[in-house]
Amino acid sequence: MARLSDRVNAVSESITLKVSAKAAALKKAGVDVVGFGAGEPDFDTPEFIKDAAKQALDRGQTKYTPTPCIPELRQAIAQKFNRENNLPYTAEQITVGAGGKHCLYMAFMAILNPGDEVIIPAPYWVSYPEQVKLAGGVCKIIRGEEANDFKITPQQLEAAIRPKTKAIVINSPSNPGGHAYSPQELKQLADVVVKHPNVVVFSDEIYEKLVYDGHVFVSFATLHPKLLEQTLTFNCHSKSFAMTGWRMGYIGGPQEIIDAINKLESQMTSLITSFCQMPAATALNDPRRPESIETMRREFEQRGRHMWQRLCALPKIKCVRPRGAFYCFPNVSEYFGRNGISDAVTFAAALLEKNHVAIVPGNDSGFDTHVRLSFATSMAQIDKGLDRIGEFLRALS
Repeated sequence: MARLSDRVNAVSESITLKVSAKAAALKKAGVDVVGFGAGEPDFDTPEFIKDAAKQALDRGQTKYTPTPCIPELRQAIAQKFNRENNLPYTAEQITVGAGGKHCLYMAFMAILNPGDEVIIPAPYWVSYPEQVKLAGGVCKIIRGEEANDFKITPQQLEAAIRPKTKAIVINSPSNPGGHAYSPQELKQLADVVVKHPNVVVFSDEIYEKLVYDGHVFVSFATLHPKLLEQTLTFNCHSKSFAMTGWRMGYIGGPQEIIDAINKLESQMTSLITSFCQMPAATALNDPRRPESIETMRREFEQRGRHMWQRLCALPKIKCVRPRGAFYCFPNVSEYFGRNGISDAVTFAAALLEKNHVAIVPGNDSGFDTHVRLSFATSMAQIDKGLDRIGEFLRALS
């Protein structure tokens, strides 16, 4: 008798897990592995946020709170959206979850019926398609071409929207591509969306603060008056405040959908960790916030430029310049067909085995020709890893 649900059986196991497990095993055995797989800042959470957590614990803020959080946190998030994003959400239009991933999953569960289609531009974050599947939806993948810095066009978007289209995912700046849409490019996509009022946009803006080379970030829901009622704006504390382990995500959006997500959460987690709630509000309001973010942003900008320049100098490697987040996503397909390498997974496995550099294959992101390297690590590690990658490629030539 089958013990597992069809739902869980439909979810794909990450093909990067074997590479990650191998890297961990090598490190445990004492091998010097350079890791470019990190999806989190290598900075510590700012002291003023940690101090707020200590104070919350000392005050005994360890009990249940209202679902999904205390009013002060919802108000702080609404104020942040108003002040920094020009989004006039009220506190009642805000909900929170245990990280950005949890927020996205709850939102898909709240709006999707079986057979509803979700448009996802590729390259995409690995969890989008799997969450859509879990919610009973169908993924409609649009390929962003490398020649256009992985960005989809308004024509592609219009052609993909069908009667069953329920949602569109937009992630700018992007994981894994490192690309970011300009305000003008997003406006062109917005002009398509507003012609389809029943479509909901999932605007994943978690890398909003990590933009480089003069790129201007703009929230999608600000690009047309109608979009406030068509857009869910996702954000979290993980990337801007180096709070990945705190699991603090939030959403602003139409009241009806926010209420539905809160209803789901009342039966799932009830609330996010109580003593993290006031520190999360502090992170958004403390006057030391801008300095801590800018320090991290400047460092990532320098590292990203350096990694990109070094990748582009490698033979037969093409790489779109990262405009945001902390990833480079180079094309390694010129090396396929050599020494048993047939795609990004086998390339990554061989690189780890022979030269002890851990990278993330792009297969799970819709690009089996590319690999993801995170520059959320020191400049010394970046140079050491790219030296080894150069050695690996020379051996393949």
